[in-house]
Amino acid sequence: MKVLLLKDPKEKDSGPDPYIKELGVYGLEATLIPVLSFEFISLESLFQKLSHPDCYGGLVFTSPRALEAIKLCLKESSKSEAWTKSLKQRWNTKPAYVVGKATASLVEEIGLIPQGEKSGNAEKLAEYICSREKPDSSALLFPCGALKREVLPTVLREKGVPLESLTVYQTTQHPDLQESLSSYFSQQGIPASIVFFSPSGVKFCLQHIQKLSGDFINHIKFAAIGPTTAEALEAAGILVSCTAETPTARDLAAGIQKALHFQNC
Repeated sequence: MKVLLLKDPKEKDSGPDPYIKELGVYGLEATLIPVLSFEFISLESLFQKLSHPDCYGGLVFTSPRALEAIKLCLKESSKSEAWTKSLKQRWNTKPAYVVGKATASLVEEIGLIPQGEKSGNAEKLAEYICSREKPDSSALLFPCGALKREVLPTVLREKGVPLESLTVYQTTQHPDLQESLSSYFSQQGIPASIVFFSPSGVKFCLQHIQKLSGDFINHIKFAAIGPTTAEALEAAGILVSCTAETPTARDLAAGIQKALHFQNC
């Protein structure tokens, strides 16, 4: 059975995509279609803030893109040198809070030690941060996207934990999305399951998928990587057959297998 994954492929130099691999364990044939494009902004401001660790109580990351923004900053040799020589060590005396494993591994790549990776979503990460931070301490620096949800900032504000947000990327539709979806449906047919990885993915893809699926849309098992994405699908009138227990390839694959197996019983 075929599964359509609406996400970017993993970087080529880091081995096979874990989602394709885990779904393959259950004999499911997965295809990736990139949905989103990202434009990075305010990189100078970001590095200015990173250059003053003493002004902050720590860092918060809820998206791999925020780490990509930091990596872009560090491509410049003078900035990379400053990071390696002193900034990295100074930030390592403070917490770097992350929402999940993908973000945690990117935090490790820039030489920091992640905390909170088992949270899995912004709500749980906010609770974790509040359990460790004192009210009215130094602000946590939060590089984020223009479409960030307000859950984490709201919870921290209510608990008196200061947070300084900086928008470092904007999300747009991938330029090849419509063409890629049309090509997939014409060549592969209707997939058994379609997986969404973000509310933005729902916004940019769902209409095209409804049009391409026609009356067969009711045969598709729709899956979500987490509760926020599931909510976006439900708000658009889609029945969600599976939400991954945690936002990992293994849990998602197990959930899809269960949903498809239940359908065939």
